[in-house]
Amino acid sequence: MTRMDTNVIGRREELSLLRELIAPPHKESHVLLLLGDPGLGKTVLLAEATREAKAAGMRVLATTGRESEQDLAFAGLYQLLRPVLDRVASLPTRQAEALRGAFGLCDDPAPPDALLTGIAVLTLLSELSDEQPLLVTADDTQWLDRASLDALAFAARRLESEQLVLLAGARGNVPPAGLERDLPQLLLRPLTRSDAGLLLDAQPRPPHGRLREQVLAQAVGNPLALIELARVIATDPDAGRRWTAEPLPLTGQLTALMAAQYVTLPPAARSALLLAAAADSPDLTTAIPGLSADALAPAEAAGLIRLDTPGPRFAHPLTRSAVYHAAPFAERAAAHRQVADALRDQPDRHAWHLAAAALEPDEHLAALLEDSAAQAQRRGGAAAAARALERAAELSPGEPDKARRLLAAAELALPAGQADWVRELAGKVLTLTSDPDLRIAARLDIGWSLLWSNRNADAFDTLLSVAAEASPRLPAIAWQAAWMAATVAHQTGLPEVCAQARAALDLLDSRDGPPPSAEDRPAGRADEYRIWIRACTNPFGERADIVPLLRRTAGGSLSDPGTFGAAAWVLDETELAVRVLREALSRLRAPGVRGASGGVLSALEWACVDSGRWDDALAAAREAGDIAAAYKMETVAGSADLTTAIVAAMRGEHDQVAPLLARVRAAVDTGEYRGFAARIWQTAGLAALAQGNYVTAYAQLSRLFAADGTPLHHHFSYLTLADLAAAAVRAERRLEARTLVERALARVDPAPGPRLEQLTARARGLLAEPDRAEAHFAAPLADPTGDTWPFERAQLQLDYGEWLRRQRRINDAKPLLVTALETFRRLGAAPWTRRTESELRACGVTVQVPQGAPGALDGLTAQQREIVILAGHGLTNGEIADRLFLSPRTVASHLYRSYPKLGIAGRRQLRDIIDQRITPRADRWHADHADDPAR
Repeated sequence: MTRMDTNVIGRREELSLLRELIAPPHKESHVLLLLGDPGLGKTVLLAEATREAKAAGMRVLATTGRESEQDLAFAGLYQLLRPVLDRVASLPTRQAEALRGAFGLCDDPAPPDALLTGIAVLTLLSELSDEQPLLVTADDTQWLDRASLDALAFAARRLESEQLVLLAGARGNVPPAGLERDLPQLLLRPLTRSDAGLLLDAQPRPPHGRLREQVLAQAVGNPLALIELARVIATDPDAGRRWTAEPLPLTGQLTALMAAQYVTLPPAARSALLLAAAADSPDLTTAIPGLSADALAPAEAAGLIRLDTPGPRFAHPLTRSAVYHAAPFAERAAAHRQVADALRDQPDRHAWHLAAAALEPDEHLAALLEDSAAQAQRRGGAAAAARALERAAELSPGEPDKARRLLAAAELALPAGQADWVRELAGKVLTLTSDPDLRIAARLDIGWSLLWSNRNADAFDTLLSVAAEASPRLPAIAWQAAWMAATVAHQTGLPEVCAQARAALDLLDSRDGPPPSAEDRPAGRADEYRIWIRACTNPFGERADIVPLLRRTAGGSLSDPGTFGAAAWVLDETELAVRVLREALSRLRAPGVRGASGGVLSALEWACVDSGRWDDALAAAREAGDIAAAYKMETVAGSADLTTAIVAAMRGEHDQVAPLLARVRAAVDTGEYRGFAARIWQTAGLAALAQGNYVTAYAQLSRLFAADGTPLHHHFSYLTLADLAAAAVRAERRLEARTLVERALARVDPAPGPRLEQLTARARGLLAEPDRAEAHFAAPLADPTGDTWPFERAQLQLDYGEWLRRQRRINDAKPLLVTALETFRRLGAAPWTRRTESELRACGVTVQVPQGAPGALDGLTAQQREIVILAGHGLTNGEIADRLFLSPRTVASHLYRSYPKLGIAGRRQLRDIIDQRITPRADRWHADHADDPAR
């Protein structure tokens, strides 16, 4: 039995697991979250792991969440990294600036950027682990400030091959927000009765007989309770009868015991201990008069506190809480004022301690908190800034200032991803003020929050009412509300919702005047919103009107290129969409505005899928996933997973599809977001089609339409018509599918645009009688516009070529099949490649895999492909890591594992691989992003 085992009774399995994580060799990273009720031993286990790690030669960095500091942005992260702050200068420039700005270590901080801060933490920890195996511990993470927690979580999810172990502890059975996804967990359970007995026997004065049974019954296996109850009953045997007569929850019972010990201390010790509880930081105690070792000695003797370097530490967080709440408010307020007076050089802490001492409104104090909020916002702590403004509002004497500060807090809580809090804050504004402008702004925030909460119906109603009410006096807010309402309409795909969103546009047009018609009139923001609303509500029905306006507007200066590019994608102006969205993205990669790039990346992913830039789509999806994690955007994350899944389905990477779709279903309410439901069924159907499971494919794809042809989603459902027909033919459901397709097409405009016309022609050709199929197949091939969507074009060529071969028109079939094969090979669409090769062999053509085909890259994971492409373009590991939000060590590990798969010896040969095997359009994505400002 090791020393680690003898120090902790009843935790053999937990200790064994920790020892396995810490023991050398450290070939890969490990992350573990310890959960459990107060007193079960999380802190003790982390301390034992720390001792074991130091004995094994590991460097240790540690932080502990403090209840009093959860409103101070990056306080926990600063505590963790303070011993290694001298290493920040070695980080890439923008990462170093982001981290210094987060810590307030520079006079002119860079704009806040959660993503850059997270990657800076990852890079710093990775570099440290390269020098020496590293243990990172974070205890009481339920009290870490949200900015610190998000940065740590971001880094934890991207650790792979670093010599690093990250252990975190959190109170309760559920991880704190930010750590709830994808991290391994260890839930501590109460001790068994035998282990509880061993722990009692190890106490200085173990109870016996009836008293022992009382302690065991009351403690129910909680180690802290066993120790504290044994201590109390040893000095007061009658305490057991009081426990029976006045039962309390275990935590309350422990707190009451500790509070009773506190009130028996000498007055000087009580005052000093209350000061320590109010300060809640050993690092601050040297600056506060009255916290001497002599004054605290009786508290240490009572077991309430430990005196060590750098200052006094409470025996347990419950002890601090018990001491703090055992004192009357007047004494607590005096202690906070004393601490505040000692911290005048730390404005944030100074303001919060004064606020903790305040009961009455105080404009001076409210202004101090508002200044603190501004500082937190500049450093990227949106949640901390919002909480400071909320407290400032509570202390504001006048209702106008109170409402103004609450509204500002609500608008900061939005990017913090706390939708319920936004609604609470904005709702308070509505109850406080009759100011129409503030009320409209508050209701717009409520609409946003409902949208973020996946409550589309409530969001839609709120946004429509805001648009209507704001249109006479506040057109900018009205257009913004209508734009968001149209976004909801597109996400739901319900005809009645689209009609209401379109009615909101008509109302705005009636107030602003008719939309522009003169070709020389410059377009403005309202025109961009108008295009978006019309595209979202009727993507196929008004192309003759919308597309000319779209193209004319694209020639000018765009106010919101992200929204405009997304509209171009919805309208199947795919090449325009890719160009504009890339331009928008280049602006949004700058620090401080990166969070706004989530929606742009979502649109770009799908535009790249449609246009055959599949590796580019995966790159955009990866970036979108990182943005979503940093800024808590569930729908952005869901879209990224769907993009990755549909590319995997088309490439035949079947094992990836189901887990990704399951993750989307878990994150997004597909009842509210019918667009997501449609994409899920489309992807599942394509995956089944690729595997030759035609009955399953038809079952999945037919869910996109009701029996009468009503689409599940007014846009995405129609993009599946050709695949639905292909599955139906092979599943012997031709007549049923023909009726369904015609009923569906009867609901859209007869001229829906070249993309849907091509898809429709393929569907009708597949479902037609043999003597009528050719007219359908041949018509769209005469229009070169169809090449804009290469996968769909190649599917049409394959189906037409197959039909021609069966008509014994071999010479006509060959060129179509050869062209389709080239496209499928370039895209890496392995199932369709195999089918096309089979058709060519049936035509008597000998099919050979050309040297330098992209098949070698297809053996890599999506992340490895992206790293290899960037390395082939000459980027260093550090530059690739900065681009892809990985650590340099992870990049090096992926490259090392990729070389044997590519059949090369090292990095120098990558350029040739990329030149031979990546298409010009795929190259262009990486070339376009060579100057990414994140670097």
